[in-house]
Amino acid sequence: MQNQQGQMHQNMHTGAVPPQLNHGGHEVFDVHEVLSGSIGTMNQYLMLRPQIKDQELLAILDRQYKFMQDEYNITLECFQTGQDPAHRTQSYNMTQGNDFVYGLKPSQPKKPMQSMTEISDEFISGCMLAACKSGASQKTMAALETTNPVVRRVLADSVPNCIEMAYEISVYQNKNHYYQVPQLSEQDTQQILNSFAPAQGSPQTQNMNMNTNTGMNAGMNNMYPNNNMKH
Repeated sequence: MQNQQGQMHQNMHTGAVPPQLNHGGHEVFDVHEVLSGSIGTMNQYLMLRPQIKDQELLAILDRQYKFMQDEYNITLECFQTGQDPAHRTQSYNMTQGNDFVYGLKPSQPKKPMQSMTEISDEFISGCMLAACKSGASQKTMAALETTNPVVRRVLADSVPNCIEMAYEISVYQNKNHYYQVPQLSEQDTQQILNSFAPAQGSPQTQNMNMNTNTGMNAGMNNMYPNNNMKH
């Protein structure tokens, strides 16, 4: 059985499997969900775009949409062909800083909107964040079920990009007090930070084997107290 681009796998009932059909059942369903989710996210971005008021958020949406479109295309390509896509998965790089402001600022309680006129940049950025988080989860689960090595790599390489896009949106939201981050007291934080220690040395396998053998021998003696087997 071979597992690189253009090489053949085997089905125990039907024989050689061509590259375009080199997918397991779970993989087909999970990648279908990924592709459908990607379309849903891009459609959502497209619908929300005309409602955006902040030019910074608009720039983030356009940059992410273009990147998502390319990732969707190469994922679809390798899924349909079973081979390497036109180019490797790119890395998404946010353009803004990554400083978070900690602490909670008093705000009005959240509740469902009653009118389309209530759509705001806060709501839109929240939808974008939820979509990126969902994409990261879907692609991770799909990669774990994927047997085709090319599709598996493309999905796995795409997960960090979903994380980066979600982080970019959360930084934007935090700056505008949409995404507030509480923080533990310094004492509690230090206690948790210091609640672990580095691992050291190597497992004592010899002692474990000796203990295991002793336990097994004791168990045999208990089962057969008059065991007179000759060696």
